[in-house]
Amino acid sequence: MRLWLRGLVLQALRNFRGVCGVHGPPPPVPAPQIMATWEAINLGKKPVPEYFNFAHDVLDVWSQLEKDGHRPLNPAFWWVDGTGAEVKWSFEELGEQSRKAANVLGGACGLQPGDRMMLVLPRLPEWWLISVACMRTGVVMIPGVTQLTEKDLKYRLQISRAKSIITTNSLAPHVDAISADCPSLQTKLLVSDSSRPGWMNFKELLREASTGHNCVRTKSRDTLAIYFTSGTTGNPKMVEHSQSSYGLGFVASGRRWVALTESDIFWNTTDTGWVKAAWTLFSAWANGACIFVHELPQVGAKVILNTLTKFPVTTLCCVPTIFRLLVQEDLTRYSFQSLRHCLTGGEALNPDVREKWKSQTGLELHEGYGQSETVLICANLRGMMIKSGSMGKASPPYDVQIVDDEGKVLPPGEEGSVGVRVRPTRPFCFFNCYLENPEKTAASERGDFYLTGDRARMDKDGYFWFMGRSDDIINSSSYRIGPVEVESALAEHPAVLESAVVSSPDPIRGEVVKAFVVLSPAYSSHDPEALIRELQDHVKRMTAPYKYPRKNCQRLFLERSKGVN
Repeated sequence: MRLWLRGLVLQALRNFRGVCGVHGPPPPVPAPQIMATWEAINLGKKPVPEYFNFAHDVLDVWSQLEKDGHRPLNPAFWWVDGTGAEVKWSFEELGEQSRKAANVLGGACGLQPGDRMMLVLPRLPEWWLISVACMRTGVVMIPGVTQLTEKDLKYRLQISRAKSIITTNSLAPHVDAISADCPSLQTKLLVSDSSRPGWMNFKELLREASTGHNCVRTKSRDTLAIYFTSGTTGNPKMVEHSQSSYGLGFVASGRRWVALTESDIFWNTTDTGWVKAAWTLFSAWANGACIFVHELPQVGAKVILNTLTKFPVTTLCCVPTIFRLLVQEDLTRYSFQSLRHCLTGGEALNPDVREKWKSQTGLELHEGYGQSETVLICANLRGMMIKSGSMGKASPPYDVQIVDDEGKVLPPGEEGSVGVRVRPTRPFCFFNCYLENPEKTAASERGDFYLTGDRARMDKDGYFWFMGRSDDIINSSSYRIGPVEVESALAEHPAVLESAVVSSPDPIRGEVVKAFVVLSPAYSSHDPEALIRELQDHVKRMTAPYKYPRKNCQRLFLERSKGVN
């Protein structure tokens, strides 16, 4: 255990044992003291330690507290598949399983600290195991959504120079198809009950692996994870986060926005490929709470509502799109005995959705706002007065302001760019850079501020009100879609002479992709409806399916070519 934390834990445990049985009831357990130290670091009240590793300095501490009886008998991880199968781990069991997984990465896979590994898994327990195993070995994890196509996988594997990938049977053929074009890729791990040529079976290796493993000593600024984020031009960019930016950056928001304690069971329905899965991991486990996961092969309102009725979930987080679906159901038919706190983020929340949810459940929706590049930027914290339609107030340690194009702070009430102050001191809980793209990194800053790319205004009470994007990024059900990615996919179809992709409002998804297409002369007489479906299917094949153009129940607007020779 790191010296800075070891002294705190051992002193607290000594104090506890020294008085127990002498002065009657025992004093408060040491966990709050430990979390207070982590929170003080997060808030900038104490310095960030030179060395930090979330697996060693947080998870293993909870495991020890659990063994010593200083944590409630609550699982650390609880997974269900909806058909009766369940996986439950205590922090001790999570530690044991993740050390075995770490031995798989360092042994069979031959990965060394600093090597990169792509994680493209659905909501399976192995995603959380591998994530922790990467921390224990110093391997950089690169999560990706399971909807990635061969083209997407090839681009990500090539530019990241990932040495390993772990996925399931559904994506393995796509990886095989492009492996020869990815010279850095050395090992492929399969989460499956069957074997596949050229792949190592993770489940088999895990069963045989040793539980003994010494966690690597990582510096706080060492790379922890890389996320790909869409931009207005070109391919997705690589966002690099450090061991401390995520490992310590969610302690405060986990306590103040998510309002977690060691007794809570936290369910975030997000896909594992998105940053919100990492947000959940670090905010929940830093505060000793249980992460609840439903496999959700298909996301449906009734599945979510029935799960909340059946299981003792205390804290729920969904994107506004899902809450829009939930409030269309008769919520009075369901009884949520344990649910006490609800969160949302990833896209703008409609005031009427918040009001419908609250009127039928009695529970408030606490909206939060952040990005792949940051931790929580602003939020409606628990216990704070909520102004309907507002994103809430700035979340410490960030100094958030509305600024003009030169980075100068604007007065309350004026619309401008959302800026996070990065000078003279850059917050530690911030992305390191856009990897291999210094121009993009430099362009994201104006004066003393990092610009999020969103437009907003701040009122006299410090509440932020979202106005829209500064660029043409499309936010559909919290999926960020760059128009150029869709236009590039359309351009590869022979029917498309030119195309322009824009955002269009949608009552459920917030925004959807809308494409205007100029047809090549050879296709001008084709059946429009059949061609619409063909182009939609083409985009689904060429890039992640969630990016395909849809409008008004799958209708694509086609502009027929005129006078084109």
